[in-house]
Amino acid sequence: MKHTIIALVENEPGVLNRISSLFRRRGFNIESLTVCRTESPDYSRMTLVVDTSDTDAEQVQKQLAKIINVVDVQDVTHEPIVVRDAVLVKIKADAAARADVMTIAEIFNAKVVDVSPEELIIEAVGYESRVDAFLEMLKPKGIIEITRTGRIAMPRCGTPVRAMNNA
Repeated sequence: MKHTIIALVENEPGVLNRISSLFRRRGFNIESLTVCRTESPDYSRMTLVVDTSDTDAEQVQKQLAKIINVVDVQDVTHEPIVVRDAVLVKIKADAAARADVMTIAEIFNAKVVDVSPEELIIEAVGYESRVDAFLEMLKPKGIIEITRTGRIAMPRCGTPVRAMNNA
């Protein structure tokens, strides 16, 4: 099972290194990791996805909480959350193939964000399974390059999930 863990950390150099070193030392595998500044420039929010078939999610959470620059940690796997994944995909799309690729993009509410005579870059955002389905539809067209954010998550509005500490 994949667990989604959100950590609020101090926005300082070396924090990501400390966290990744912890995962390496403990043998925890990170499925995806997304980090960005929060509404406060002093803090960053990390969304980690951990495969718990080999790892105890509670142990991951406890180990993260011990790191000095970690302000708060929540396992939100079983909480009401909003989850998204984003992808940029560069695809072969000459004049003959372009209409088919654009139709697939439209079906998935994706946007063309760059274009050349032989290629397109398309952006898609949604549930991981929807992004996976989008990429599967594009595979036969000739994917050149892909970059994904990995899972990002936030507790839903109005839920009893405790707010992240904004120290």
